[in-house]
Amino acid sequence: MTPNQQAIQRPSLARQAAYVLAGTIVIAIAAQISVPMYPVPMTLQTLAILGVGFALGARLGAITVLAYLAEGAMGLPVFANFANGAALVGPTAGFLVGFVGLAFLAGLARDRGLTGPLALSAVAIAASLALYIPGLAWPMGVAAAVGIEVWGADLAFGPLTAAFMTPFLIGDVVKAVIAALLASGGLAWLRARG
Repeated sequence: MTPNQQAIQRPSLARQAAYVLAGTIVIAIAAQISVPMYPVPMTLQTLAILGVGFALGARLGAITVLAYLAEGAMGLPVFANFANGAALVGPTAGFLVGFVGLAFLAGLARDRGLTGPLALSAVAIAASLALYIPGLAWPMGVAAAVGIEVWGADLAFGPLTAAFMTPFLIGDVVKAVIAALLASGGLAWLRARG
């Protein structure tokens, strides 16, 4: 699809706002479906965020996650375990902020025309693994640099990754592949319709 065709087919501002709102609702619901773990619960949040990115594209996907974060900052209980804005300064804040990039990267793949399950799976896995960069950077020093004390800041890299990363790797890969398969199937269905 050429840029001109994309511009012609771009949804109205009202429809885009509805997509963003629907996306934030999907992410908030997925955040409540969790397996309790400490300090970071394993939720379906990343699957939903990848799905939003694949469905809406890079720009609108990132805007949707920013709106989701704003909802939490305003006090709505949209984060895992019905947490709200306090989570934005807790030990998982790096992951929450990293969700914007996760949606953007998934959406960028879609915007670039990737539709096959293998290509989308590779993108989803890479984006999910990249989420650990801001997720670990926050307790490793970013929080302290902005004057916030968080759990895990006193841990060495090994114990920190054991708490924040290692238990979630397999689940994140599985969720990434599921999101890619759903997106690939959905895109194939849309192509068949029109």
